[in-house]
Amino acid sequence: MTAVKDFIKKRPYLVWGTKNYDNLSEEAVVEGVLNYGEFEDVKNLFAILGIKKVAAIFNRQISQKRNNYRPKIKNYFALYFKKYA
Repeated sequence: MTAVKDFIKKRPYLVWGTKNYDNLSEEAVVEGVLNYGEFEDVKNLFAILGIKKVAAIFNRQISQKRNNYRPKIKNYFALYFKKYA
């Protein structure tokens, strides 16, 4: 978890709604990176958490009635994880 915290502290523009990076959950970091990050940020997140864990978090989030993913992002990563995770 400390690797995730270090990762997000270096990229505050991904979770602009808070300054308290130490209390962010992995779910919040995944959402911020997938929604607002560059693909290099996404690849770094995969290296830290693993693509399967990121896919599991993403799929759990989009299965909820309400989520914060933009429609194009949601569609892209649903297809991406279906193929690669």
